[in-house]
Amino acid sequence: MISPHVHIPFGRLSEHLDLIREKALNLELYFAGDVLDSITLSDVQKAGELLDHNPSLSFHAPFIDLSPGAVDSLVREATMKRFNHILDVAEVLQPKAIVCHSGYEKWRYALKPNWWLEMSLITWQSLNRRASDIGVKLAIENIFEDEPSNLKMLMEHMNSDNFGICFDTGHCNLFSKVRLEDWMESLNPHIIELHLHDNDRSSDQHLPVSEGTFDFGKFFHLLKNRDCIHTIEAHSPDKVMRSMEAIARLTKTAAGS
Repeated sequence: MISPHVHIPFGRLSEHLDLIREKALNLELYFAGDVLDSITLSDVQKAGELLDHNPSLSFHAPFIDLSPGAVDSLVREATMKRFNHILDVAEVLQPKAIVCHSGYEKWRYALKPNWWLEMSLITWQSLNRRASDIGVKLAIENIFEDEPSNLKMLMEHMNSDNFGICFDTGHCNLFSKVRLEDWMESLNPHIIELHLHDNDRSSDQHLPVSEGTFDFGKFFHLLKNRDCIHTIEAHSPDKVMRSMEAIARLTKTAAGS
């Protein structure tokens, strides 16, 4: 039985705390940069104590303006500082995984993924050593990628059981120019977390699972690691509940196939 995590910004925990406790929800906590600037580790500890139903946790790292594969060393330094900040928080709350964005955009790197890879490895090898020491995995999310080759290349060069992929169904649906089978063939061995939401390919709508055009039936049939973290990224309580119902139905069907 899948018990999904539900994505929620750290600053909105108190707003939804009663529902979180009532439904005993597992959580993916998102820490934006301004939130990390405004909270202390004591605040984090107090938030953890409020979650007295002992949920399974994952984190989403800050991402706006960050670039782990930056050629400019000062930009990369700022990115490292932010990621180390969230690792400080991870030492307190002990999440299973932290989702991070790769920062790869093919036009920004002039269609030269090796250029991005070289700088990325400097960033991720250092962060992954610290994450491994804490006992938390790092999961790199597909964002603007229209095919999976750069992410596969990063996984193969990192070659770490502690470092993997967060496969985002909504982003794949919106940006992909290749078949879902191609994504899964490349990334299946590395998937440690899923971001589950849907859209009609017009924008990143974060619709409930199976209420857009993404083929979730095929996806769950192709997915190899069915024990990975399933995270719902539908942005209202009602949409979360509808997603949970769809995930339960789809994973049951996939398990029987």
